[in-house]
Amino acid sequence: MSRLTGKVAIVTGAGRGIGRATAKLFAAEGAKVAVLSLTPANVDAVVASITATGGTAVGIPCDIGNAEQLKAAIEKVASLYGGIDILVNNAFDPSAPFSSILDLSAEQLQRNFDLGPVAYLRAMQAAYPHLKKSGEGRIINFGSMAGVVGLAGYGPYNMAKEAVRALTRTAAREWAADKITVNNVLPVAETWGPEANVPAPTNPLGRYGSPEEDIAPVVLFLASKDSQFITGSSLTPDGGSIIDSAR
Repeated sequence: MSRLTGKVAIVTGAGRGIGRATAKLFAAEGAKVAVLSLTPANVDAVVASITATGGTAVGIPCDIGNAEQLKAAIEKVASLYGGIDILVNNAFDPSAPFSSILDLSAEQLQRNFDLGPVAYLRAMQAAYPHLKKSGEGRIINFGSMAGVVGLAGYGPYNMAKEAVRALTRTAAREWAADKITVNNVLPVAETWGPEANVPAPTNPLGRYGSPEEDIAPVVLFLASKDSQFITGSSLTPDGGSIIDSAR
């Protein structure tokens, strides 16, 4: 359990779900982990869980939609731990509005973009000099299978998540010379709140993925040396959903 020994990792949206599972797994694998999330109580709980099992973590409550907060958080991590090796852009605001295409407003779309590709871009830009200095920089962004399949009623979410994939591919090409790999994860997982109107899983495996057992290990792979020759890719821990969208 030492694939990330000596590494410093930032995980946004780490207060719950996939982000929490990823932060805990990274710490178990030896990384010093910065737990970023909007809700201080969630941040504290994840840090306490990590430190209770001998891991190293710092908690930073942060609104990823606030450019100054996000930049300050990243600089705090770099100053505290002496650098940054891994950035996981996982955060997503579940209160961001959903809409059909017919009813979609520019304001609804903008909120999803502000909390998705725009926030991810800002985090990547702020972390870039530290990732470059690392010599083995890793960025893992979260897209969504919803965007790939065009899930009905999720227009602004789908559009924002597909923009994340374009951002990832472009950065992968531009930052390859800096020895920074940039990849996507497109999960189908149990991360929805109780208020969400989520359809029954229709993938071949017939279930949503577990953040701990099915998704976080894929993120770990992309953060580790094992993935050093992969960049600009989208990995799909989705129970086979990608099969239906393959053309």
